Amino acid sequence: MSKKLTGECLCGKVTFSVSDNFRAFYQCHCKQCQQLTGSAFASNIFTAPDNIEWLSGESGITMYEHPSREFSKSFCSVCGSAVPFVNKTKTSLIVPAGSLNALPNIQPQANIFASEEACWLKPGLRAVNFSGFPE
Repeated sequence: MSKKLTGECLCGKVTFSVSDNFRAFYQCHCKQCQQLTGSAFASNIFTAPDNIEWLSGESGITMYEHPSREFSKSFCSVCGSAVPFVNKTKTSLIVPAGSLNALPNIQPQANIFASEEACWLKPGLRAVNFSGFPE
Protein backbone atom coordinates (compact mmCIF):
# COMPACT_ATOMS: atom_id res chain seq x y z
CA MET A 1 0.00 0.00 0.00
CA SER A 2 1.35 3.42 -0.92
CA LYS A 3 1.70 6.16 1.64
CA LYS A 4 -0.60 9.17 1.73
CA LEU A 5 0.74 12.62 0.93
CA THR A 6 -0.98 15.87 1.78
CA GLY A 7 -0.89 19.09 -0.12
CA GLU A 8 -2.28 22.59 0.02
CA CYS A 9 -2.36 26.02 -1.52
CA LEU A 10 -0.24 28.85 -0.13
CA CYS A 11 -2.99 30.30 2.07
CA GLY A 12 -4.09 26.86 3.35
CA LYS A 13 -7.71 27.26 2.25
CA VAL A 14 -7.50 24.30 -0.17
CA THR A 15 -6.10 21.06 1.27
CA PHE A 16 -6.02 17.55 -0.15
CA SER A 17 -4.60 14.06 0.25
CA VAL A 18 -3.29 11.74 -2.48
CA SER A 19 -1.78 8.25 -2.45
CA ASP A 20 1.90 8.26 -3.40
CA ASN A 21 1.05 6.21 -6.47
CA PHE A 22 2.21 8.34 -9.38
CA ARG A 23 2.91 7.18 -12.93
CA ALA A 24 4.79 10.16 -14.41
CA PHE A 25 6.56 13.35 -13.37
CA TYR A 26 7.20 15.86 -16.15
CA GLN A 27 8.71 19.31 -16.25
CA CYS A 28 6.92 21.06 -19.11
CA HIS A 29 8.74 23.91 -20.83
CA CYS A 30 5.99 24.86 -23.32
CA LYS A 31 5.06 28.52 -23.73
CA GLN A 32 1.59 27.88 -22.23
CA CYS A 33 3.07 26.42 -19.02
CA GLN A 34 5.43 29.39 -18.80
CA GLN A 35 2.44 31.72 -19.01
CA LEU A 36 0.32 29.66 -16.59
CA THR A 37 3.07 29.52 -13.95
CA GLY A 38 4.98 32.73 -14.60
CA SER A 39 8.08 30.55 -14.44
CA ALA A 40 10.41 28.65 -16.78
CA PHE A 41 8.43 25.41 -16.59
CA ALA A 42 5.61 23.58 -14.82
CA SER A 43 6.44 20.56 -12.64
CA ASN A 44 3.46 18.20 -12.79
CA ILE A 45 2.96 14.72 -11.41
CA PHE A 46 0.40 12.41 -13.05
CA THR A 47 -1.78 9.82 -11.31
CA ALA A 48 -5.21 8.17 -11.61
CA PRO A 49 -8.12 10.64 -11.86
CA ASP A 50 -9.71 9.38 -8.63
CA ASN A 51 -6.50 9.50 -6.55
CA ILE A 52 -7.51 12.51 -4.48
CA GLU A 53 -9.42 13.31 -1.34
CA TRP A 54 -10.28 16.97 -0.90
CA LEU A 55 -9.89 17.81 2.78
CA SER A 56 -10.99 21.45 2.59
CA GLY A 57 -11.67 24.28 0.20
CA GLU A 58 -12.75 22.36 -2.91
CA SER A 59 -15.53 24.89 -3.51
CA GLY A 60 -12.88 27.65 -3.54
CA ILE A 61 -11.08 26.26 -6.59
CA THR A 62 -11.27 28.06 -9.93
CA MET A 63 -10.66 26.09 -13.12
CA TYR A 64 -9.34 27.55 -16.35
CA GLU A 65 -9.63 25.47 -19.52
CA HIS A 66 -8.24 26.93 -22.70
CA PRO A 67 -11.11 27.03 -25.22
CA SER A 68 -9.19 25.59 -28.19
CA ARG A 69 -6.06 23.90 -26.77
CA GLU A 70 -5.54 20.86 -24.55
CA PHE A 71 -4.42 22.56 -21.36
CA SER A 72 -6.02 23.59 -18.10
CA LYS A 73 -5.15 24.95 -14.69
CA SER A 74 -6.93 24.86 -11.35
CA PHE A 75 -6.04 27.31 -8.63
CA CYS A 76 -7.14 28.56 -5.24
CA SER A 77 -9.48 31.51 -5.75
CA VAL A 78 -7.99 33.22 -2.66
CA CYS A 79 -4.21 32.99 -3.17
CA GLY A 80 -3.91 31.80 -6.79
CA SER A 81 -1.78 28.75 -5.99
CA ALA A 82 -1.97 25.86 -8.45
CA VAL A 83 -3.88 22.84 -7.14
CA PRO A 84 -4.60 19.38 -8.60
CA PHE A 85 -7.07 18.93 -11.45
CA VAL A 86 -8.31 16.23 -13.79
CA ASN A 87 -7.15 16.86 -17.36
CA LYS A 88 -9.58 17.59 -20.20
CA THR A 89 -9.52 14.00 -21.46
CA LYS A 90 -10.35 12.74 -17.92
CA THR A 91 -7.41 10.30 -18.05
CA SER A 92 -5.17 11.79 -15.34
CA LEU A 93 -5.16 13.78 -12.15
CA ILE A 94 -2.39 16.33 -12.54
CA VAL A 95 -0.79 17.34 -9.25
CA PRO A 96 1.45 20.42 -9.27
CA ALA A 97 4.63 19.17 -7.56
CA GLY A 98 4.96 22.35 -5.50
CA SER A 99 1.54 21.84 -3.93
CA LEU A 100 2.69 18.71 -2.04
CA ASN A 101 3.86 18.97 1.57
CA ALA A 102 6.30 16.05 1.28
CA LEU A 103 8.45 14.49 -1.41
CA PRO A 104 6.77 11.80 -3.53
CA ASN A 105 8.53 8.53 -4.37
CA ILE A 106 8.89 9.67 -7.98
CA GLN A 107 11.41 12.14 -9.41
CA PRO A 108 11.20 14.14 -12.63
CA GLN A 109 11.44 11.75 -15.57
CA ALA A 110 11.46 14.10 -18.54
CA ASN A 111 11.66 17.70 -19.64
CA ILE A 112 8.91 17.98 -22.23
CA PHE A 113 8.51 20.64 -24.92
CA ALA A 114 12.19 21.46 -24.32
CA SER A 115 12.34 23.18 -27.72
CA GLU A 116 10.25 25.98 -26.16
CA GLU A 117 12.55 26.38 -23.14
CA ALA A 118 12.68 29.92 -21.75
CA CYS A 119 15.74 31.74 -23.15
CA TRP A 120 16.64 32.86 -19.61
CA LEU A 121 16.50 29.43 -17.91
CA LYS A 122 20.13 28.31 -18.38
CA PRO A 123 21.65 31.74 -17.58
CA GLY A 124 19.45 31.79 -14.47
CA LEU A 125 20.75 28.40 -13.34
CA ARG A 126 24.31 29.74 -13.61
CA ALA A 127 23.53 32.88 -11.59
CA VAL A 128 24.84 33.44 -8.05
CA ASN A 129 22.95 31.53 -5.33
CA PHE A 130 21.76 33.02 -2.02
CA SER A 131 19.94 31.26 0.83
CA GLY A 132 17.49 34.20 0.97
CA PHE A 133 17.26 37.67 -0.58
CA PRO A 134 20.64 39.12 -1.61
CA GLU A 135 21.98 41.76 0.76
